[in-house]
Amino acid sequence: MTTFADLGLSPKILKALEKTTLKTPTPIQAQAIPHIMQGRDLMGLAQTGTGKTAAFGLPLLHRLLDIGHPPGPKHVRALILAPTRELISQIKDNFEVFTKGTAVKVTMVVGGASLFKQAQALSRGTDVLVATPGRLIDLLERGDVSLEKCGYLVLDEADHMLDMGFIHSLRKIARHIPLRRQTLLFSATMPKDIGEIADTYLRDPVKVQVAPPGKPADRISQGVHFIPNGDKAKLLEEYLKKHPGEQALVFGRTKHGSEKLAKLLASWGFNVGSIHGNKSQNQRDRTLGEFRAGELDVLVATDVAARGIDIPTVRHVYNYDMPNVPENYVHRIGRTARAGAEGSSISFCAPAEMVELQAIEKLLKKPLPVVGGAPWAADVVAAAPRPGQNRGQRQGNGGRQGQKLTAKPQGARPAKPGGQSRPQGQGKPGGQRPAKPQGGSFAPRRDAR
Repeated sequence: MTTFADLGLSPKILKALEKTTLKTPTPIQAQAIPHIMQGRDLMGLAQTGTGKTAAFGLPLLHRLLDIGHPPGPKHVRALILAPTRELISQIKDNFEVFTKGTAVKVTMVVGGASLFKQAQALSRGTDVLVATPGRLIDLLERGDVSLEKCGYLVLDEADHMLDMGFIHSLRKIARHIPLRRQTLLFSATMPKDIGEIADTYLRDPVKVQVAPPGKPADRISQGVHFIPNGDKAKLLEEYLKKHPGEQALVFGRTKHGSEKLAKLLASWGFNVGSIHGNKSQNQRDRTLGEFRAGELDVLVATDVAARGIDIPTVRHVYNYDMPNVPENYVHRIGRTARAGAEGSSISFCAPAEMVELQAIEKLLKKPLPVVGGAPWAADVVAAAPRPGQNRGQRQGNGGRQGQKLTAKPQGARPAKPGGQSRPQGQGKPGGQRPAKPQGGSFAPRRDAR
């Protein structure tokens, strides 16, 4: 059996590992660490929860320990980019464990926190900078940080960075980093764009793959429950009551819908919190801390939490809304069955979400077991509007799903003869505001606020 000592890691790092739960390397760690210690560029493909942070973190720190002197003011020796604040925080926490007893300094910068304080923290330089792309660009443009002596670039959850539109930010940041560097790319899936990024930024990389992209953890029992959208909340209540005292993570599609659902569950007596893009960094950190400490039984979240949450006590994941990106399904359910534990995942599928379900099953290369209801008939699916941005727990106005609710039912006003348009001055003028796109598409802020 391979041990961390067999991989040639520094005695200081081995000593820090003795105080953690990491006893033997996972497959991605055993395969990636030797190549990284040799200075090779690397592309690592592994499903969530397989230990990717240690796979790049341990050999990176091993190489930094050999330098022997602190970085200069504002300078960074190694840069790690990740798409969300939650993932950045998790990486920083892991690095602080790995570097205990060493002089290696680790700094985190994310959107939603004080720019001034982050600039102050970088003024004396840092060995490792863990950052979201948008906030790093803010600091670069202000002259608060320099990457001209950065010798290492790590792109973690690269596929998710692409999903969130960070490719342009990556190009901006890469121009500040020397071409003579070691670049590591880690991803759970391998879309075409990831291959293009690897070709652009990596030099003769080693490819390490320990599990087929998109394969969920083997210890997760999965199922789908077919249910009308308006009945989902009561169904979720029934599921949550079946497992009292066991922590559950519930994923919604939108920020507003997730917050509304959390308040509804709280009114029903559940100990629940929520995290999404409308929450401040302090609110998100506090809620995650309470969930991690067991003070909350249920956490309702958008896909901002689909990666970067490593809480071994999560036993159940509920896809209250089906994800519109099939790869996100893998990341969502990967929040359970952590650290060798077992977990379960139930997806609620309304008629309008059959397309999402089919895309997920295509990715998994197998159908999800049906645990409730029956697959929707083709005519029901065809008649169901596509999910929009204002889906609630139970829609009014005749149960229309995916449509914006209006102050008055549309049937309350008689039709104008001849199909005439509404005169100017009565209500909103036509063409004053463009219609919101359907399907929840959006252009994300560059720092994933």
